[in-house]
Amino acid sequence: MSILRIRTIGDPVLRTPAQEVTQFDDALAALVRDMLETMYAVGGVGLAGPQVGVGLRVFTWGIDGDEGHVINPQLSMGEEPQEGSEGCLSVPGLSYETPRAEHAVLTGVDCHGEPVHREATGLLARCFQHENDHLGGMLYVDRLVGDERKDAMRQLRAQSFTDTTARVTREREAQRAGHSTSDAYDAAGSAFGAARASGAASGAAHTAGSAFGAAGDAR
Repeated sequence: MSILRIRTIGDPVLRTPAQEVTQFDDALAALVRDMLETMYAVGGVGLAGPQVGVGLRVFTWGIDGDEGHVINPQLSMGEEPQEGSEGCLSVPGLSYETPRAEHAVLTGVDCHGEPVHREATGLLARCFQHENDHLGGMLYVDRLVGDERKDAMRQLRAQSFTDTTARVTREREAQRAGHSTSDAYDAAGSAFGAARASGAASGAAHTAGSAFGAAGDAR
């Protein structure tokens, strides 16, 4: 699995509506696994395809042990509002009170084409709405109203936000590089361990053969 690069506000992919998934194959399953790993690695609770540069209708979530993903989602919301703040991996360093519905119903399929149907309230419902917005080219800051919106627009133009985005991007790139190195080390370690085990088995076979007068194979 891999940690993917998170795209930040200003990248056109975040403003481009994602396309329907039509091919359900190993590559799609691998994308879902990588998105889940990336989401956890960067401390997120949800992640949408466009956020990792993939213009497909897919998102993942992981909240309090509730982990999942959905392909080609459809989302319906109730009328009761909920209060709460949101941030976004693609808009680092900021968070604002964001209007959302308290209840949401998510339908779609998983990476194997099996049906997905979830009813959610509270934080999970908020997550579904946030990630589904990404698939339409919308960011949570587009949902802000009143003084929250005014402040967000001011902050997004500030040099401090540019500096924060650059710093977070560097940190994430360093994390990705470290993860790749760790994977290579683990793979080498596994190969070395297998070679040692193979050698030990070969030695055992030779000893057994000598002791019992048989040319047996240790396997």
